[in-house]
Amino acid sequence: MAGSKFRPDRGLTTRMVTTMGLLALVYVAFVVGLVLVGMSIWLVLLVVGGFALFSYFASDKIAMFSMGAREVGPQQAPELHAVIDRLCAMADMAKPRVGIADSDVPNAFATGHSEKSSVICVTTGLLRRLEGRELEAVLAHELSHVAHRDVMVMTVAGFLGIVAGFLTQAGLRFAAFSGAAGGRSNNGGPAPAVIALLVVLVSAVAWALSFLLTRALSRYRELSADRSAAYLTGRPSALGSALTRITGDMARIPTRDLRQAEPFNAFFFAPALTRKGFSMSRLVATHPPVDQRLAQLAEISRQLGQGS
Repeated sequence: MAGSKFRPDRGLTTRMVTTMGLLALVYVAFVVGLVLVGMSIWLVLLVVGGFALFSYFASDKIAMFSMGAREVGPQQAPELHAVIDRLCAMADMAKPRVGIADSDVPNAFATGHSEKSSVICVTTGLLRRLEGRELEAVLAHELSHVAHRDVMVMTVAGFLGIVAGFLTQAGLRFAAFSGAAGGRSNNGGPAPAVIALLVVLVSAVAWALSFLLTRALSRYRELSADRSAAYLTGRPSALGSALTRITGDMARIPTRDLRQAEPFNAFFFAPALTRKGFSMSRLVATHPPVDQRLAQLAEISRQLGQGS
């Protein structure tokens, strides 16, 4: 965030460092656990390292492809680029690439493992629904994620969950196959099915821990981005209006479309869930409750002397 005029957030920095430290411990325990239950250390390092490199360097491409988004230039989306240009000038930060996803789900997200690879993407549904100041506020929110580098942190943090989930599914399938085939160990050690089940157990524990840690960080980073956007634009009410409009419109989006977007909830401006989804426990939610976000914006409005 060097040079950026977004308000620094020591709370976010502390939480990101703490989360990465705890996840590092989980990573080490995860690898050690897999080795102890019988997996080759080289195989473990190959799988974990391969997933890490691919997830880190291809995160922006994966997100854009999965959302059906395309990168657009100033000629293709002049108004969108003009808003981002103005915000980047206000924030004194490098301009990220810009993308548009053809989806009726009104949302926006930031992705990329570094400032150079970062992309700010909006959906066509968002562009149709928001007014100028509301769109500017949402884009400021997304640019804050880039400036604070929390997109990169979330990409790395989510990697362990991907690896653990993959090994859990692979272990279950191998255990089922070994059990059906009556597989036994040739050296008197545990049967392959038993080893596979132990791998599943270790992976499941690692997945659960990484899941809870990243969700807790995700909720705080959304509040931090709301604050940064509100102070940068000086219009907290515009962000509150956009948030209210988007979350209200989610209930009118077909469930099929929402389910397709759900994997990106941790990066979206608002979670792509039906009304039922908002009753999820705070422990597993990717975003803080809408009421909490609106209350924070109202408090910032009072601080800026704008009233409620």
